[in-house]
Amino acid sequence: MNASAASFIVNLDVPDLVAAAAFYTQAFGLHAGRRLGLGAVELLGGPTPLYLLQNDAGSAATKDGDVRDYERHWTPVHLDWVVTDMDAALVRAVAAGATLERPVRERRWGKIAVLADPFGHGFCLIQFSDEGYDALVG
Repeated sequence: MNASAASFIVNLDVPDLVAAAAFYTQAFGLHAGRRLGLGAVELLGGPTPLYLLQNDAGSAATKDGDVRDYERHWTPVHLDWVVTDMDAALVRAVAAGATLERPVRERRWGKIAVLADPFGHGFCLIQFSDEGYDALVG
């Protein structure tokens, strides 16, 4: 594979595959693709596939002894969901089980809200203005 390829996939560890699939399909309109054995499901409908991987809380995450923890956590890598209607997307995500952590804020480039899924993963909803990130160039 070419190292400069623009394609990628997203893998997300979850403690409950059925509940996670329900959340991500309800909150973001994704739909199930392939079932990859008992421990993984492919969700389609976004710009890249999202693979939910069943891994129990407390299971080994690294060879150095780190274990998975599904309490709310912060990580520098997270998903930003670009939406066209912030209000509708926020209602839909919260109704599916997300927790709103920081309410909608206006920025020069658009709007942003910070949430967490039911499994401790943080994510943002972003609605770009007509200029989008170009509003920051200059």
